[in-house]
Order: sequence, then C-alpha cells, then structure tokens
Amino acid sequence: MPFSSEVAFIAALANDMSKVNALIFASSGNILAIILNYFLGFWLYEKTKTKLLSSKIGSVSYNYGHRYGYYALLFSWLPMIGDPLTLVAGVVRLRFVWFVIIAGSLRIARYYALTLVA
Repeated sequence: MPFSSEVAFIAALANDMSKVNALIFASSGNILAIILNYFLGFWLYEKTKTKLLSSKIGSVSYNYGHRYGYYALLFSWLPMIGDPLTLVAGVVRLRFVWFVIIAGSLRIARYYALTLVA
C-alpha cells in the first residue's frame, strides 16, 4: 500500500529521531526505491514501453525521457511525477550512474529541506 515517505520522515523527526539518522534512513530507502523503479523499467522494457505508450501521460513521459533524458530527472524529486520518471529512465536506458547521481541527490536534498522546516 503506497505511503508518503515525507509523512513517515516528519513523524520520525516528531518522535525525536535525530535529523541525521532520519535523513540517512529516508534517503537510503528512497534511493533504493528509485533504483528498483529504474530496473523495473530496464528489465521490463517491452511491457513497460507498451503500457507507457497506452496512456497520454505515459506517452508524454516516454517522449520526454528520450528527448530530454537527464534534464527530466530534475523533476524526479516531485511527489506525483517523480516515481514514473524514474521508471521511464530505465525504459529509455539512461546511464545508471548518472541516473543515481542526479535522482539520488535530489531525493537527499528533498529530505534535507524537510529537516530545515521540521
């Protein structure tokens, strides 16, 4: 069942977890999730491509992934569109190292920003 990692992060901070530990655990879990998404897109290329191209949003994501690739990953930290973008990154076969550097850094930055607010 999907659950907002930001809610869990804020709850951990509210229950006196140190900011450093919360940042490490939340970032690690989120980076592992985007890596899973990437490889799902990579390994299930044909099925994922067919599924993506069957919807308007999926087609747009696929086309943007090919056209803008790494630039599209700059939006991967956003809650609703971030996960589909990480899946598309695997489908369009972006280089894994650059994918992790860009998308992973943005995920860490998102949680760091939350530590400043909380």
